[in-house]
Amino acid sequence: TAAALLGLKCDIYMGTVDMARQRPNVFRMNLLGAQVIPVDSGGKTLKDAVNEAMRDWTKSCMHTHYAFGSALGPHPFPTMVKEFQSVIGKEARRQIIKCEGRLPDEIAACVGGGSNAIGIFSAFINDETVLLTGVEAGGKGIDTTKHATRLTPTKNSRKGILHGSLSYVLQDKNGQIANTHSISAGLDYSGVGPEHSYLYTQGRVKYTFATDVETIDAFKMLSETEGIIPALESSHAVAYAIKRAVRMKKQSILIVNVSGRGDKDIFHVADYMGKSL
Repeated sequence: TAAALLGLKCDIYMGTVDMARQRPNVFRMNLLGAQVIPVDSGGKTLKDAVNEAMRDWTKSCMHTHYAFGSALGPHPFPTMVKEFQSVIGKEARRQIIKCEGRLPDEIAACVGGGSNAIGIFSAFINDETVLLTGVEAGGKGIDTTKHATRLTPTKNSRKGILHGSLSYVLQDKNGQIANTHSISAGLDYSGVGPEHSYLYTQGRVKYTFATDVETIDAFKMLSETEGIIPALESSHAVAYAIKRAVRMKKQSILIVNVSGRGDKDIFHVADYMGKSL
């Protein structure tokens, strides 16, 4: 959108698996004049798209600006993305105080790279009474290799350097970056934003996960009960909230960051449910 407004050439690298999962987004970017470049290497998802984008940038940095889509990569990109996304936390804090007269008891947000989560957490990090919860992609279960949980303790997640930053990374026994799985393209990533890794080691944020099945159930429930179709990424946080709410007191306040719309995911969800569109 910004490139179209400013008359700039825009190249988007995207894994072919993600292109298939998010066909509406690909078409929308093409309509805006962007060139979407398919990436067939590796797992053909986010990690591999970032690899190719960074390779391009290292050759064209004198005339190209690299725009990171999450709180990942080398400094200053995670800081920039956090600053831009902090509007979420500022608005949430102002609105909850206006509506309820106090801070929430807990905030939940999905975590892939972690941009939406760090955005909403940023306004509450210093409020120790507010529990912060990041929800990762549990995929087909964290006892399998088909997941993307880096901060929910698993045997193959440990500190490593990926795309220019030190964070927790899914790795094999030889230190090679492991493939991941998630029903949502945005959470299907081997690493996580470095600030999330720091908040995890400090114990300030609790990290957990939701499986693909739980995510689809939450996607359907929110759509049917509230008339809001959430992105599959956001549906992970909704899935956690559904389980968490029944264990909270009636007067408790739990904010769920529904970070995106599910329009982009309808074809993928239909395929998952065995329905053709």
